[in-house]
Amino acid sequence: MTSALQMAQSLAPLLLSLLHLGCALAVTLHALLNKRQVQTTIGWIALAWLAPLVGPLLYLMLGVNRIQRAGVALGLNNTWHAEGRSANAAHEADAPCRPELAGINRLTRAITGRALLAGNALTPLIEGDAAYPAMLGAINAARHSVTLLSYIFNDDAVGRAFVDALARAQVRGVQVRVLIDAVGARYSRVSMVGRLRQAGVPAAAFLPPRLSRLLAQANLRNHRKIMVVDGELGFTGGMNISAGHWLSTQPKQPIQCLHFAVRGPVVTDLQRTFAIDWAFTTGEALHGKPWFADNAACGPVLARGVPDGPDADIDHMRLVILGALATARHRVRIVTPYFLPDEVLLTTLRVTALRGVAVDIVLPGHSNLPLLDWAMRPQFGWLVASGCRVHLTSQPFDHTKLFLVDEAWCLIGSTNWDARSLRLNFEYNLECHDADLVRQLDALVDERIARAQTLTREALARQPMWARLRDRLVWLLSPYL
Repeated sequence: MTSALQMAQSLAPLLLSLLHLGCALAVTLHALLNKRQVQTTIGWIALAWLAPLVGPLLYLMLGVNRIQRAGVALGLNNTWHAEGRSANAAHEADAPCRPELAGINRLTRAITGRALLAGNALTPLIEGDAAYPAMLGAINAARHSVTLLSYIFNDDAVGRAFVDALARAQVRGVQVRVLIDAVGARYSRVSMVGRLRQAGVPAAAFLPPRLSRLLAQANLRNHRKIMVVDGELGFTGGMNISAGHWLSTQPKQPIQCLHFAVRGPVVTDLQRTFAIDWAFTTGEALHGKPWFADNAACGPVLARGVPDGPDADIDHMRLVILGALATARHRVRIVTPYFLPDEVLLTTLRVTALRGVAVDIVLPGHSNLPLLDWAMRPQFGWLVASGCRVHLTSQPFDHTKLFLVDEAWCLIGSTNWDARSLRLNFEYNLECHDADLVRQLDALVDERIARAQTLTREALARQPMWARLRDRLVWLLSPYL
């Protein structure tokens, strides 16, 4: 017994070394064969060799399955269809758009397979003060169905108001389905999935944590915000269900944001996106009535759904953004709470400004995530030097997400300008062509810029050395934030 124990002890270092060698070699081979960027490949290989066992484990959790492989394995299928209508609208013709938007229209159609649909009406809902009464009123007036998908659904006054409204709708015979991201659900002490179920409302968590999913899907989140009532009235944008967004109630941690009420043919795409996520999560297919309606033209906006996620839709948003920047002639305006674009996006922004396009980037001076604030700062000097204008807004924290190009094109929805949104999360956005809508949104951006601090080269140069070092160190983590 003693000799066997001694032999095991003497062999342990050799076995651990062989295990480290095997794991590091496996990471090296996989990264060389699968990674697209040289810096990323070198980083993962170095981590695997320099951090025995820990490096390969991190690669397995965050490097292998964080993009296509895990997403495709989920089985989310965007060719799903609703009773006779193609999900990707591949055979529908695009609505005629302005000549100067023909290029971005062609690109987005090729990327998404979805048609640009005429006849939509979009109404901006500023803060929860406008969005929540409209959404609750729609639930209270629902006759047939309500579907709701949210990343965060808090157990607070607003969350409980939604639970009560959804429960009342269910009692009066309306078909209700609620989907909450499992990671987002943990922002609240009490699971609202459980509370909804107790109230009789069918609810589910997207990718709940399980041991079998820990490695393959630990980093994937459903960040979409979609609500559809009777298949006719949709709501989407950047707003979660949280009391912090209802500013008139003076919440402890106020959060500015923007949501939209949507009517017209594109509402079917919102519902379809919900139905795909719901079917994956629960196995229940939502076809035809009461979920879908024949939505007639009711407004001037041309719109198209742009889903994005680590599955068949990977890189949709990133490619659309790059295409829109390439077609910009006069101005680009970006409002986002988190700004950590990859090198290609960052360079394209700089090139866009250098060729004479006015580029405004509106960011919160202080977000809810200090690490992200620090990681964002090293980019500002490069952008300002290229002619981009970077504006930092004061409190309250601005969670708004907008992307406006020239006079008649915009992108609204849930996507942030960071690696998590553009590579890991399931997101949903609407591409919209309409001059009046863009004018309304331009006015909102103007308001933010008017009360923001615009960064200058001189101000950036005055930053203390210790702060620069801190920011650069955290910036190294930006692909993982």
